[in-house]
Amino acid sequence: MTYDPTGHLLLTPVDKEAPSRVQRLRELGLGDQPDPAFDAFADRLAEITGAPFSMVNFIDENRQFFAGLHTPQGSHAGTEPGGAAAAGAVNRFMPRDHGYCPHVVVRRKALVLEDVCDYPRFAGNPVVDEIGIRSYLGAPLIDRTGVTLGTICVVDTEPRPWGRAGLETIKSMAAELIEKIHRNEDGRI
Repeated sequence: MTYDPTGHLLLTPVDKEAPSRVQRLRELGLGDQPDPAFDAFADRLAEITGAPFSMVNFIDENRQFFAGLHTPQGSHAGTEPGGAAAAGAVNRFMPRDHGYCPHVVVRRKALVLEDVCDYPRFAGNPVVDEIGIRSYLGAPLIDRTGVTLGTICVVDTEPRPWGRAGLETIKSMAAELIEKIHRNEDGRI
């Protein structure tokens, strides 16, 4: 983990697994193109949790890529990093130091933040001020090789009481998606 010496806030965690993750994502053909199946999964995840935003997120050394994305408007920006998003559209790319998914990947455990402002180590994250994120629920996608490929997550601009039920839901949905990824790899779609 890295620390900000002036504010003593926890910043983006050090991710020693990133090189092996990038290699595994390449083997699987994931992490750089939107996928309609992942978009459909994100839509279903949003419906099940009642969250306005949901993502299937793959993370490399420098960025996060939302291969699956659900937004209230249903609009998504292009696949080019740093490309301008159309009005109301959400970009599929995010810097690695934004958001909470990098923490989930390094921890290898689900993370429930009912109100991010209740946690000083997470309240200073850029997504709070830049996007207005107030609650987060995410789980890692741990591959059969032991590599954490990324996460699935839901976020809201309002605090949300995710509770135990939310935690169990996000974990079971992550297990479902990783099984689908393995079936695709095995050619058993």
